[in-house]
Amino acid sequence: QEIEQPQAPEEPNPAPPPAPLEPLLFEVAWEVCWQLGGIYTVLRSKAPAMLQRWDERYCLIGPYNPQTAAFEFDEHQPTGIFRDALTALAESGIPAKYGRWLIPGRPQVILIDYRARYPWLDSDKYAMWKDHGISTQNNDGEVNEVVAFGFAVTEFFIKLVNAAGNRPILAHFHEWMAAVAIPRIAHLGLPISTVFTTHATLLGRYLAGDSADFYNHLPFINPEEQAAKYLIFPRFAIERAAAHASTVFTTVSEVTATEAEKLLGRTPDAIVPNGLNIQRFAALHEFQNMHQVFKERIHEFVMGHFFPSYTFDLDRTIYIFTSGRYEFRNKGFDLFIESLYRLNQRLKAIPDRPTVVAFIITRAWTKHINIGVLQRQSMFEDLKSVCSGLERQMGARLFRAAARGRLPSMPDLLNDEELLRLRQSIQAWRTGPQPAIVTHDLVDDATDPVLQHLRHRQLFNSADDPVKVVFHPEFVTATGPLFNLDYQQFVRGCHMGVFPSYYEPWGYTPMESVALGLPAVTTDLSGFGAYVQHHVPNADQQGICVLNRRTKSFEETTNNLVDYLTNFVQMNRRQRIEIRNRVERLSELFDWSALVVHYHEAHDMALERGAAGRKPMGRLEVRLV
Repeated sequence: QEIEQPQAPEEPNPAPPPAPLEPLLFEVAWEVCWQLGGIYTVLRSKAPAMLQRWDERYCLIGPYNPQTAAFEFDEHQPTGIFRDALTALAESGIPAKYGRWLIPGRPQVILIDYRARYPWLDSDKYAMWKDHGISTQNNDGEVNEVVAFGFAVTEFFIKLVNAAGNRPILAHFHEWMAAVAIPRIAHLGLPISTVFTTHATLLGRYLAGDSADFYNHLPFINPEEQAAKYLIFPRFAIERAAAHASTVFTTVSEVTATEAEKLLGRTPDAIVPNGLNIQRFAALHEFQNMHQVFKERIHEFVMGHFFPSYTFDLDRTIYIFTSGRYEFRNKGFDLFIESLYRLNQRLKAIPDRPTVVAFIITRAWTKHINIGVLQRQSMFEDLKSVCSGLERQMGARLFRAAARGRLPSMPDLLNDEELLRLRQSIQAWRTGPQPAIVTHDLVDDATDPVLQHLRHRQLFNSADDPVKVVFHPEFVTATGPLFNLDYQQFVRGCHMGVFPSYYEPWGYTPMESVALGLPAVTTDLSGFGAYVQHHVPNADQQGICVLNRRTKSFEETTNNLVDYLTNFVQMNRRQRIEIRNRVERLSELFDWSALVVHYHEAHDMALERGAAGRKPMGRLEVRLV
């Protein structure tokens, strides 16, 4: 007889392993809550897309600037590990403010008072030399600020690592001014995955502005020698150290990747193209109506500027413009002006030709607005005011005449006194010299490169010139006395943006034009142009012309641009509407919702590499040298 064996007691189910802690992402840049250049646009426009993935695990870090923080930043009390890290940071002598950036999405922000690090500046700079071989000069204020900020940021991350325990931390740094912390983090062995993005190499910008054949000379350049020549060696060394010490190194375009590989000595791991927040419209006619409204405002400036001397048909006038940082050769201002001269000559041979008004928008050193230009606009406003008053009176008289069943004559609409006032206003306005080619008095009018080129080509706004030029050496703002438009409104009112850059790591200006439904010209030496070539088939038929500047000479590229402009300005209104519609449909390709995936891929790559090389660490303390 079998004896029933007692059953072993069931073992309890093992407890499931704890869920891995989700990583935190910090983006560090000098332009957080501080508008200085293009990085501000990148961070500000990208924030909503970052929050969709990271939510409250996303935070930006920048330097505390009281002037800009006053209207860009809303201070709050930190909680959790942010509170612990910032409290410890303050106890170490570096105060910082926590809050929200007042932009769409309201991302978390930490603004560090890097000036509080100045008492340790000498020892920090000694550490830069001892640990990284980077020597700095005492009288270089910008480098001193960058070093102080970098060491203060490093100190924050030490405190954060202590507060966060085993939680993964990812830090993404933009440009050399935020990059000192990257080699410091690597040197100290902090368990932080780092990403460094160079939007434009510092040395490359100097070299391109000083060489007409930069890209052909690039393979033969000695970076150290050239950095010393331009007196930027500490900046160059910081940028190079960050590129080599980062877990993942990225650039914004293939153009910059080639440059970075040669000048910084590391091939980028990924490309992270820039995007924009594209405002989509429910119906195409909405943005077409906006074009019409803002074009009328530009009409008013043009009438005030040109019509005191001579007139032309505004219905057959094409507005084109170029804009960007005042780098004459890098931004292609030289090629743009040369193409205007040749277009002017070509259009003179065409009967019944259109008029082209070309605007050059950049920021140069100016004294003030030209008095003559301002007087013309003031007299135009006076004339407009007189006509508006007469219009109201004429309307009432017209209605009374029509109500009596008869057509009014001119004496019925305007009496002798009103006619005299109108004649006097017209006479006062229709006087003066030839329209100016520049709206401001420049500090150095004689040697300004734009004016020199315009004078060389005799683009003086003569009455028989079909191409007119307006050089506006200030930003276009709604509060300005000349246009009464902000930049986006001005762009919408034009017909085409032309940006024939020779050195353009990305190129927000043509991208913004496309985002606003405006045809644009760019080049294959801009990051945006190279991106379009790879991702937009038949781009020129869609309203984006990518000029070949990589393998074509200046002469050939100029002639290609003149051909394109000649065809465009001879289009009829229906054809221009159709091309704006095609551009507007294309704009969604450049929205952050489509392009942010490249950032996600770079971040995932950095977290994977960081996890593979991370070692457990105890509590960290920094010993100042």
